[in-house]
Amino acid sequence: MPWKECSLMSAREEFVLLSQVEGANVALLCRRFGIARKTGYKWIGRFQSEGTAGLAERSRRPRRSPRRTAEGLESQVVKLRRAHRAWGGRKIRRRLEDLGMTGLPSASTITGILWRHELIDTGQSEARRTPQRFEHAAPNDLWQMDFKGHFPLVGAGSCHPLTVLDDHSRFSLVLRACGNETGETVQRELIGAFRRYGLPRRILCDNGSPWGSSGNCGTAGESWTRLGLWLLRLGVGITHGRAYHPQTQGKEERFHRTLKAEVLRWHLFQTLAEAQAAFDPWREIYNGQRPHEALGMAVPATRYRCSARSYPERLPEVTYDEGELVRKVSGNSGIQVWGHRFGIGKAFQGQRVALRQTGREDIWDVYYCQQQIGQINRGNPGPMQRRAADPLATLSAKEDSP
Repeated sequence: MPWKECSLMSAREEFVLLSQVEGANVALLCRRFGIARKTGYKWIGRFQSEGTAGLAERSRRPRRSPRRTAEGLESQVVKLRRAHRAWGGRKIRRRLEDLGMTGLPSASTITGILWRHELIDTGQSEARRTPQRFEHAAPNDLWQMDFKGHFPLVGAGSCHPLTVLDDHSRFSLVLRACGNETGETVQRELIGAFRRYGLPRRILCDNGSPWGSSGNCGTAGESWTRLGLWLLRLGVGITHGRAYHPQTQGKEERFHRTLKAEVLRWHLFQTLAEAQAAFDPWREIYNGQRPHEALGMAVPATRYRCSARSYPERLPEVTYDEGELVRKVSGNSGIQVWGHRFGIGKAFQGQRVALRQTGREDIWDVYYCQQQIGQINRGNPGPMQRRAADPLATLSAKEDSP
């Protein structure tokens, strides 16, 4: 499959940025982006020798020279600020460095330029707090997923932005303007992300629909959905954040604030397509141009690499170890074992689960695929109870520098 014409330059930029990360598998990237290795290495070579300008068609002239220095500096600062109205002095300075400009003044001097041109709104200044940061050690160890609060479209209906972020690198994997928040919509967008970037080890999401149910807090089974079971079948673990604690998904919350500050507050969209047309170029800037303070002013694309685990087009079968106590969940959402019925949950109807004994004779863990989904008490028939708290879900990781 050749490059898609609608996003030719953006696809090339994302491809070469991901290829530069240490340990990147260029052959795998070429397959994920649907191009031949020869084509991939051609664009990598042009990028290394000419930078982003080398990714354009040869007939195009670059819009500016990245080697301009002090001359015209103030106009460059003003131009960047007007293009990215939420960027401050530090981000603008780092972006100018990335473009090859030398002899740059300090970030505070650039901030002074913004003040002189009345490009800073004093009413938007916020008190700085020392951030409490946590991140996973490697890309694809954990993805964070959520919907940003929906907003009305000028035409009709509303837009529900679906966002997925890599925890380690802050790389934006999905930013889609959706018309609803159903499990089918999420699954469709995740398939696209899995095909390009591969499978993560785990996904962190909240307790609401379509990821789970925040109701039935005393039971475990009713918190699961068909979307969750599909992810488990793929070998992707799931962690649900603590109810009423959005800070558990701190990086997603911070990404949503940035999206609002840099895109949503400046636009009114007629349609979902119009919103997506604004999301796509901004996502490219966020991943490949916008300096991120939590990353030492690097950009997310320098820290992200695709997963080695490819998306299987055919869903794997559910298997358990030989000798395990396995039961099929009936149409009434339960299993029959030891002469009693135990409720497992509607989402598991028709599925096989495994029971594994704990250190206590009467307490058994319930597994679906390789994830523990709850516990049952052999001497106390009834609904499956929630498992012990996941330390990841209880982590209060307030994020993050913008």
